[in-house]
Amino acid sequence: MPPATESDDLSALEALRREVETCTRCDLHATRTRAVFGEGDPRARLMFVGEAPGYHEDQQGRPFVGAAGKLLEELLGAIGLTREQVFIANVLKSRPPNNRDPQPGEIEACQPYLWRQIALIKPRVICTLGNFATKLLSGDPVTGITKVHGRPQRHELGGHVATLFPIFHPAAALYTPAMLTTLREDFARLPALLADESVAEAAPELAGAPADAQLTAPALPLTAAEPVVAPSAAELGPPPATEPVAAPSAAEQLGLF
Repeated sequence: MPPATESDDLSALEALRREVETCTRCDLHATRTRAVFGEGDPRARLMFVGEAPGYHEDQQGRPFVGAAGKLLEELLGAIGLTREQVFIANVLKSRPPNNRDPQPGEIEACQPYLWRQIALIKPRVICTLGNFATKLLSGDPVTGITKVHGRPQRHELGGHVATLFPIFHPAAALYTPAMLTTLREDFARLPALLADESVAEAAPELAGAPADAQLTAPALPLTAAEPVVAPSAAELGPPPATEPVAAPSAAEQLGLF
């Protein structure tokens, strides 16, 4: 069989989107407003994977459109990128009620969609945001984001070899403003990872490599950046009228750490 062309991949990605939008693999389809497939450049070198849609994402059918999304866009801008130049997705494609943690069965139901997205987009670097995405894509259900953030790893996902780069979820900076410095530092390393041709060149040889093979992140001097202001409470938007969303007592409850 001849290898798939770029046009084939784009068509397959659009077909996958339609499948996700009508998915009933888990009970979340009964409570969601809209499925959130993901969006961005289908040929992006950089892909972000978060946890699950929130209230605003569920309403609009788009990923990262709330306060955390605004912060993500500002962090991207600091390294010369826009959200249109990357691809943004989530582990879950449907919002869990009251923004609760994803359940194992829900992750299992959605995992094939994420693996297929990775296979079709073929990103060079996959940036996992927070605990749930990092644990799933790294294959390590024990080690949390606090220990592995900013440490590139090489993994084969969906038959595609890429650099996995875990970072804190942007929402962590909304609950813990001091986390913004860490986010900036980790984001500042992305341009060097994206420019590292050795990742692409070595990829064909990694089919049998250990899943947790560590990479040394290229050093990148940090430059002064404009302050990123955490959105105000008003910018966070209202919770659904019929489903009040209580503010978490700690960021850990969101799987951010």
